[in-house]
Formats: sequence, structure tokens, C-alpha cells
Amino acid sequence: MSIYLPNKATITNIIEETPTIKTFVFKPVDSFSFKTGQFIELSYPGIGEAPFTPSSDPNNKKAFEVTIMKVGKVTELFHKAKIGDCLGMRGPYGNGYPVDSFKNKELLIVGGGVGLAPLRSLIYALYNRINDFKKIVICYGARSPQDIVYKYLLEEFKKPKNVEFRLTVDRADNTWKGNVGIVTTLLEKLPLDIKQATGIVCGPPIMMKFASLKLLELGFSPKNIHLSMEKNMSCGLGKCGHCRLGKYYICKDGPVFIFDDIKDMWDIWD
Repeated sequence: MSIYLPNKATITNIIEETPTIKTFVFKPVDSFSFKTGQFIELSYPGIGEAPFTPSSDPNNKKAFEVTIMKVGKVTELFHKAKIGDCLGMRGPYGNGYPVDSFKNKELLIVGGGVGLAPLRSLIYALYNRINDFKKIVICYGARSPQDIVYKYLLEEFKKPKNVEFRLTVDRADNTWKGNVGIVTTLLEKLPLDIKQATGIVCGPPIMMKFASLKLLELGFSPKNIHLSMEKNMSCGLGKCGHCRLGKYYICKDGPVFIFDDIKDMWDIWD
């Protein structure tokens, strides 16, 4: 089959996460699997396509989920889709998180906004083999209590004994009892061996920039920081050049990169 032609996937459920974010559950017509951190190209027939990282458990071969924020023409059409609609899907593409290399390590996961979507898939992958990791600390920040995604899963994320989950919002309301501040305010007094720990960061570029700088300030090695650089991806095949990052194509060489490999590129946060 041509790499340019999409396969079909039917929407079987739609979950409203926030006023601007929905999670779509798809059943692919043909067999489909992905590694956590890889991405797909999801297309609306006759209109266009956009890249998304599946947010579901990679062990689930019968269905996959994509969490989409309404930010433009194509994503607005996705938000108008209904259960039973059939969309196009290409992929998976790129390189995901090197989960095997995390074995026997302490992990810090830092997510912001809808950046928790690809991290959710990683969390599932880690929890499927939870005893392989010494400790996992998850720090997640959202703009407001209403902007928190996967509210119905947060208690599940906290269940393993070797996991600590921290949550914050930039702006609180009268119902909020937790931490207030950007996600980097959660990165103090981490119960980790910083020099040996592995950091994983995903979110808006500005959040990733300051989270990465904070990890370096705390003593994380640039070789132990993993970033999901999903900006500017278009074709997914390394043909169009829109995702060029120095000598790398994000769609082919990433989207997951080690910070040490890209830290000297001036445009990584643009």
C-alpha cells in the first residue's frame, strides 16, 4: 500500500475533556499498532490532515485514542465529527520514547496543557511494567482547573506505590484547593537522585523551554532529558521540510529527542 494513502478508522467514542479539547476513540479498519511517542497523520476527507500523537495504551491493538485541541481549521472540523464518522489515518511515524532504556531508573515526567496527551500513552506504557522502574514523579500543569485534561484518570495515575503525582494550575478559582503556579513550581524538593534521574518533558514550546532550563538548574544531565518536539510537522515522511530542525527532520528523527543532541540549535523553541 502507498505510504501516501491513508487507512480508515471509525470514531467509536468522543470524550469532552475541556471546552476546547476532545479525546476521540478510533477503531482502525486495518490492523494498527504504535510505540509510545510515535505520531500519526489524521485526515478529514477532502479537507486536510494534521499530525497527532496517540494518547492511548500502546498495548491496545484493537483501538487507539487521539486527544485534539481545537486551534485551527482542520482541528475545528475534527471537533465537529460524530461517533460513526470514518476518518483517514497514516502512520505511525517517527521514533517514540526509549522505554527499555528507562529500566531501573528514576523518572521525572513534566507535562503542560494538552502535552499530557502523548505523556498519557507513555504513562500507560510505564505502568504496564511498573516494577521495572525505581520511582516515577509526574508533574502536570494546566492554565486553570477547567483546562485539566483526563480529570477522570488522575486518581488512577496516583495508584502505583512508586509513583508521585503533582498537579498545578496557573490561575485558580474558588473550587481549587491545590498548588497555584506554572508547572516549574512543582519541581522543588524532588524525591529523586537528580544526577542519575531521567527527565521527560512535553507541552507548549515555552513551557518546555523553561522546564528544561529548570531541570538543568536542578542538576539533570542534558543526556538524560527527553523532549517531544512535535512542532511544525506536516507530511510525516521527511519530504516537505516543514519540520526541519538543524540536521534533523522531526518527523523522521524524532519527535522524541535527547536534549543534549539539540540544545545548541537556536530555533528549537520557535
